[in-house]
Amino acid sequence: MADIKVPVFSESVSEGTLLTWHKKPGEAVKRGEVLAEIETDKVVLEVTAQQDGVLQTVAKNEGDTVLSEEVLGTMGEGGAAAAPAAAQDQASGPVANEASAGGTAQQPDSAGIQPAAQGGERREDLSPAVRKIVEEKGLDVSQLPATGPKNNITKADAMGATAPAPAAQPAAPAAKSPIVLPAGARPEERVPMTRIRSRIAERLKEVQNTAALLTTFNEVNMQPAMDLRKKYQDQFVKKHGVKLGFMSLFVRAATEALKAFPVVNASVDGKDIIYHGFYDIGIAVASERGLVVPILRDTDQMSLADIEKAIAGYADKARSGKLTMEDMAGGTFSITNGGTFGSMMSTPIINAPQSAILGMHNIIERPIAQNGQVVIAPMMYLALSYDHRIIDGKEAVQFLVTIKNLLEDPARMLLDL
Repeated sequence: MADIKVPVFSESVSEGTLLTWHKKPGEAVKRGEVLAEIETDKVVLEVTAQQDGVLQTVAKNEGDTVLSEEVLGTMGEGGAAAAPAAAQDQASGPVANEASAGGTAQQPDSAGIQPAAQGGERREDLSPAVRKIVEEKGLDVSQLPATGPKNNITKADAMGATAPAPAAQPAAPAAKSPIVLPAGARPEERVPMTRIRSRIAERLKEVQNTAALLTTFNEVNMQPAMDLRKKYQDQFVKKHGVKLGFMSLFVRAATEALKAFPVVNASVDGKDIIYHGFYDIGIAVASERGLVVPILRDTDQMSLADIEKAIAGYADKARSGKLTMEDMAGGTFSITNGGTFGSMMSTPIINAPQSAILGMHNIIERPIAQNGQVVIAPMMYLALSYDHRIIDGKEAVQFLVTIKNLLEDPARMLLDL
């Protein structure tokens, strides 16, 4: 007997909620199979079986609050395959006991044909040809005549028998009539927040109550970045096996801007400012369970291909609910892309304890003045929300202008200009 325990939570997570059991007591389980899912305020964790066996007991029900390393239930070894065999032995036992006790022997019928003795010839003892007929017609072996020389069931016996009439099935319950709401009805439904949604709401409101939030805007001509992607896309995919997207360019540009303005990469701790000598950028990803922000670590050491592969991996994990707490721990800056949903402009909220977040938006062709001419260009509005307690407006504006300049002339990122 082995205990099934809650996985170890990170220091920032105190408890979780048991979402669902994927197995019921008595069910056989293979090592590595998912037994249950636990939702914390950050991720959904899977509890997997550490050995082959049978789920014996359940100590926590769905919806219960669980703590780190708390016992959820117990696993036992084997037992699943023995149950059907035991049931079969019990079914055949009374017949065998009756025969051994000197019960009345079955007599031949008036035609001299003796039925197969109950507890005698079994389905697995039949010849292949007879067994096939028995299985196809659904015959009861104990009720078949046995005209063979050794009181065995022959092919002719099976061919001439008819399958027993199926037992009468209980009448299906009448279908429930759909609920018809009266005209003018205004129904309401109260649904509790999930633990993740509740935590998101709590953290966002905490930021609004604590930080001095301010947002500055700019716009960027995406034509140079689009031309770069179009020119090298096929070669990039062939070499790296992943497409070149805009997000990797924004991550690279943001990293260079963070180097130039370290305070944007800093955080507040009480009355202290903590300057981080590394660049861990969070990428906001929408999932079915809410907004999650996995972290790209040491982006100054990542190539564009590394960034694209990491983002694609996080997106897959977010869709399948496989993100771990380690994937979302830390971070010094964040990027969110509302443009994927058609957003033209927004004021994103920073992800505490970070001090700034960059908002990307959709690309729209608009007329702009360029070299004294009115041209149509693919434009994107950029938004930088920041904590005005430590970041001044001058630094925030210059930070955003740096990103704009890098994206409008991508070669500057390669030449470190």
